[in-house]
Amino acid sequence: MRVLVVSAPLVGHVFPMAPLALALRDAGHDVLVATGGEAMSVAGSGLAVRDVAPRFDFGRIARGLLLRHPLVARAELAGTAGTRGAGLLFGALNDRLADPVVALAADWRPDLVLHEPFAVAGAVAAARLGVPAVRQENALFDGRELVRATTARMAGTLRRHGLTELPPPAAAVAVAPPSVLRQDGWPMRYASYLGGGELPAWLAEPGDRPRVLVSRSTLTGPGGGGPMGAVVAVAGQVDAEFVLVRPDRRLAGVTLPGNVRTVGWIPLPAALPASAALVHHGGAGSIYHALAAGVPQLATPGPGDRRQNADLVARRGAGLAVRSRDITAETLTRLVTDPALRTAAREVADEIAAMPAAGELVARLEALR
Repeated sequence: MRVLVVSAPLVGHVFPMAPLALALRDAGHDVLVATGGEAMSVAGSGLAVRDVAPRFDFGRIARGLLLRHPLVARAELAGTAGTRGAGLLFGALNDRLADPVVALAADWRPDLVLHEPFAVAGAVAAARLGVPAVRQENALFDGRELVRATTARMAGTLRRHGLTELPPPAAAVAVAPPSVLRQDGWPMRYASYLGGGELPAWLAEPGDRPRVLVSRSTLTGPGGGGPMGAVVAVAGQVDAEFVLVRPDRRLAGVTLPGNVRTVGWIPLPAALPASAALVHHGGAGSIYHALAAGVPQLATPGPGDRRQNADLVARRGAGLAVRSRDITAETLTRLVTDPALRTAAREVADEIAAMPAAGELVARLEALR
């Protein structure tokens, strides 16, 4: 069958969709990914990709919308907007995506549309063609809420395509471990395309001291630098080795403590098994990778979904939710020495490992035709 995979034109949205898309392709199906912007780099996985968002600039779209909605903007930057900010931003984005995605679907004639909650343009295309739509989760929210918030901003888009509402999906794919968050749908073990990069040999083996990876967002904007500066400021007081992954440019020229090293783009999951912890900005991908590896994590609450993400990890006991400005040497020491954090992280990793791999869902998707 032909499967159209639709994602928002953002790396963190399309990369988690690649494993299931590749499993469908490897099972003999014709798979095409519709996205844009930097997300076009998913072509490096071997998937066929079509650009449905030429000249996409998420920062420009977000700035324009948030300036017109200052109260939502304030809550979004504080991480307290819930689905309001997502609905505003991705409603506008999907309004732009809907026409080119529908046109692509009408020309390519898929038998099934697989889309993420932030790309309901895929559901619009499926409804127009009368083919099944499947929602694949890629965040730490209930995708049903995200779709509702997004489509609430798309009444004009739906009317333009002859719809009064979106029909419910034929199925949904849930990737969150239930002890962290219960999502609606068939369970599937979280995985992601990693975007290339090679793992240096020294990161594949444990070091003389506990190793802490420190990463940042693939997006620029408020909170994009994450906790790197705060970690560097106190790292010299902690008995651990710190590795900054794709260092923030604001650290250029800063003299790093002797126990801090830097590295470029690496396949993060490949480095986690030899690491003691991960410190990051609170993005869903970073959280899922650390949970799958059974590694304690420190997530900094921040704009958008990052506060909820960090709070979910802390509530499960698999890590800490600490604002960047509150990171201390004592915080980082606890991160690498607290046995309760390690135990909870390992429990969640076992839970994820027991979930079906992407290939195990192919037959269920085939049955939807």
